[in-house]
Formats: sequence, structure tokens, C-alpha cells
Amino acid sequence: MDKRKMGQLGKYDQFLRRKRMVLAVSVILTVLVALYAVGVGAIQISIPEILRVLLGGGEVRARTAVMNIRLPRVTAAILVGAALASAGAVMQCVLRNPLASASTLGVSQGAAFGAALGIVVFGGGVVNSANATTAITINNPYMVTLCAFIFGSISTAVVIAISQFKRDMGPSGLVLAGVALSSLFGGGSTLLQYFADDTKLGAIVFWTFGNLGSTNWRELLILALVLLGALTYFIFNRWNYNAMESGADTAKSLGVNTRAVMLLSMAICSLLSAVAVSFVGIISFVGLVAPHIMRRFVGSDHRYLVPCSAVAGALLLVLADTFGRWVMAPVILPIGALTAFLGAPMFLFLLFKGEASRG
Repeated sequence: MDKRKMGQLGKYDQFLRRKRMVLAVSVILTVLVALYAVGVGAIQISIPEILRVLLGGGEVRARTAVMNIRLPRVTAAILVGAALASAGAVMQCVLRNPLASASTLGVSQGAAFGAALGIVVFGGGVVNSANATTAITINNPYMVTLCAFIFGSISTAVVIAISQFKRDMGPSGLVLAGVALSSLFGGGSTLLQYFADDTKLGAIVFWTFGNLGSTNWRELLILALVLLGALTYFIFNRWNYNAMESGADTAKSLGVNTRAVMLLSMAICSLLSAVAVSFVGIISFVGLVAPHIMRRFVGSDHRYLVPCSAVAGALLLVLADTFGRWVMAPVILPIGALTAFLGAPMFLFLLFKGEASRG
């Protein structure tokens, strides 16, 4: 009996070591890809030179390119990818919907409408016509984030209400509600564009494509603080999420206040998505794809799924942005279009897989 227990404990320890190995390899790979991404551009910069710049040395030209242009862009990709992916993993758990993410449930679209409203109507940003890469400069990130959070929360509240009052609705039904919300806020954004002048119109359209190059260090600090707070809450509730994976009744029997955990988790996911969308525009499907990729390696154990999803989201967005800057250089492809090309096939696969399992 003791040998059997020891054997089971040994297998469990080996299982946990594999999950830790996946997390460690993912982090190392993300760091290496990020260093490579910082070096890619019109001026090729080697990794040793990048490290010298980060340590305070290096040539003036390399230091200017790294610290003022490329490093903020790569940092934005890491933070936004981690925010959207971790929010997607938690949404899929608390809603018990494998198709849930900020983009598929209309949260990102609501936040985008709110951010556009804050920028254009309430003066949260300045519209520039001189340079497309800085078409909109956010001079009041708190106003823009607040507007984005309010309208993103409206989508979140509708999704929660539907999931609670229509419990027999399958995953595809909840996504259809997200499609309706996306259309609603898309119509609002269209009205903003219709009444805007040519300069504002071009700036709003460019911003909705997804643009990682327009962020500054102040905005990145805000995003990093929000992400750190959200991840702390998610990790603190990791056992609650694991219990909720087994169903609401099982979680309640284990002492989990499922309603409170779901409401607060969805509010935090909405805030994460709102901050990300406010600063870089709409980036689709990262929150859907990254958690499903990591489930293949670490399962549904949220002790590892949440941090692994965050790292995978960061890695995916850095790879997509690097590809967009490299494939048609010096033209930079919009990051939102690239992630949509990546995520749409995965979304269709999950949709058909879910329908097949129900059939």
C-alpha cells in the first residue's frame, strides 16, 4: 500500500515538473523572441548590442532606436498579449464556455467604442494628421480607460445575465450574443466615424486596426500595474477556478462562492481588456487561442494554465508583430489583421468540435 502511494506521489510530482518545465521553456522562448524582435527593423541591431543598450551603454543610434521605438513596441506586445490571454483563460473557466474571450463576447468591441468616444468626444486624445503611426496620441489615459471600461462592462454585464438566466444556452449561443453586441458597438463606432472630419476618420480607422507602435512608457506602466493586479487575483483564486471547472454545484459544495468569484473575475477581465484596447486598439482572438494552446500542455489546472496562457499570449503577439514588421518591410502590417488570420481558423475548429461533441 505504501509503495502504491509512493508511486502515485512520484507520478504526480513528475506531472507537476512537466508543467513547470512548460512554463519555464515558454518564458525563455518569449524572452529570446522579444530580444530578436527588438533587433529587427530598418537598422539591424544584434542581441549583444541590445543587451549593452539595456545596461546603459551602446551606440547612440542603437540606444535611440531601442529605447524610444522598438522596446516600447515589444513591451506593449508582451503586456497586451498577456492581458488578453489571461483574461480569456479566466473567462472560459467562469462562464464554462471554451469559446469565451474578450473579442468573441463583444467586450473588446464595447471597449473600443468607449475608447473612441473618450478620445474624440471627451478630449482624451489628440488627433494628429502628420504621421499615421501616431495618428492618435492619448493625453488623458485615465479618461480613455474609464470610457472603455464602462462600455466594455456593458458587454460583460449582458454576457453574465445571459449565462445566468439562459443556462440551457450552449457555447455557440453565448457567442451569438457576443456577435450581436459587437454589431451594436460597431454601429456606434460607425456613427462616430460618420460625423468625424477626414483627419479624425482616418485616425480612428487606423487605431481600430490595432497599433502597438503608438504606446509610450506611461501607458505601458498603467497596463503593467493593471496586469500585475489582475494576475495576482487570478493566481489567488486558482483553486476556486479549479473547483468551478467541475461545475457550479461541486464548487459550492467545496465552499466556493461561485457567484462572487464569477462577477469579480469578469469585472477584472473587462478592465484588462479595456486598458489593452484603449492603448493599442482591437486585437482579436489572442484571448481565445493562447489558453487552448496551453491546455494541450498543462491541462485545466489554473495554477499553471493562467500564467502559461499569459506567457503564450505574449509570445503569440510578439511573433505576430515581428512577422508584420518583417514580411513587407518597411510597410508594417496591422497587428489586428494578423491575429484575426491566426484566430479565425482556431475559432471555427472549436465551434465545430463543440457542435460535434454535443451531437
